[in-house]
Amino acid sequence: MLVKTSTYYSSAAALAVATALFLVLGAGALGIIGSGGRADLWYAAALAVGLLGALLTRFRARGMALSMAATAAVTVLIGIGAVTAGLHGDGSAFDVIMISTMYAALFAASAWLFDRAAERSPGSA
Repeated sequence: MLVKTSTYYSSAAALAVATALFLVLGAGALGIIGSGGRADLWYAAALAVGLLGALLTRFRARGMALSMAATAAVTVLIGIGAVTAGLHGDGSAFDVIMISTMYAALFAASAWLFDRAAERSPGSA
């Protein structure tokens, strides 16, 4: 099946933006770590990694793939760090890890789509 580079890139970008918005909603309105609050602000670091990576790589597909992979890794590390520090409060540690992993999987899927776009773009290494 022949899929255009722009289709992969557009799908990856849409997934990344949707995941970021979903993360902001989940962390801000509902709370991932405990019942919301300061600990949930840690997830802003993951979004900052993604945004900074996108800007530094000038939104090129290969760089965006690396940026989204780093965002996924930071998201998981935030969940693990919150549980390790005991910030989950009355909430389940398992829930914090699994929700963080879900967001990371969505960012990783975006990274994979950006990578596919980079493979198909002319002049890519």
